[in-house]
Amino acid sequence: MVNKTILVTQARMGSTRFPEKILKEVNGIPLLKIHLDRIKKCKNISDIIIATTLNEKDEIIYKKSIEWGFHSFRGSETNVLDRYYNSLKDKNVEWVVRVTSDCPLIDPELIDSIVEYTQKNQYDYVSNCLVENYPDGQDIEVFKFNVLKTTWKNAKLNSELEHVTPYIRNNAIGLGKSLFRIKNYECDKNYSMIRMTVDEPEDFKLIKFLIEKLGTKKTWLDYTEYIIRNNLSFINEKITRNEGYLKSLNKD
Repeated sequence: MVNKTILVTQARMGSTRFPEKILKEVNGIPLLKIHLDRIKKCKNISDIIIATTLNEKDEIIYKKSIEWGFHSFRGSETNVLDRYYNSLKDKNVEWVVRVTSDCPLIDPELIDSIVEYTQKNQYDYVSNCLVENYPDGQDIEVFKFNVLKTTWKNAKLNSELEHVTPYIRNNAIGLGKSLFRIKNYECDKNYSMIRMTVDEPEDFKLIKFLIEKLGTKKTWLDYTEYIIRNNLSFINEKITRNEGYLKSLNKD
């Protein structure tokens, strides 16, 4: 298939801040299923893989993913880069989309737009969070599989292994390096103060409220404007964005 594009979403039960968060339910539906049902609406995605771990408690993620009609892969818990690469290496894939399963309201239209933009311009890597103007919980990365392969072969830092794409950003043209052409996918306004991810119980409280009020089929902007209009940011605004990545950097 020309331009075969596979989306990989990473999922595990062992969150230190909010264990088993992705199977927390709203209206009887697990957050993971809400996440998957949204991304399967993407028109520019050939396939979806749920990349979970070999940890015994993550067997339920593998089984649920299959039960819901998705492909799943089990790999290293700590070396997420290795898990990603091995989930894709036999798939004859040209492009990879990376999202995370703790973003239940990720927007399929936004994913499609970033995929189209990346492929049209033949960038090595495009993300809408190089400049964090989109709400936390709408983070999307699109990159060539060959770039992932190069990254898998060469990444060494703890942060590069745990978080898949830092090696790409660390070796971007324009940063004194010459490996990768990368680009930020711009947002018209700064919505970085809005959180639609689930890292802690306060995040779940907001997501639950949004879904109960608006359902699961709105756009990222619909949810964002509702949060702003109703002054709901106070629920989870004190939580640090990308706290897990910052901890990985400290380990480097």
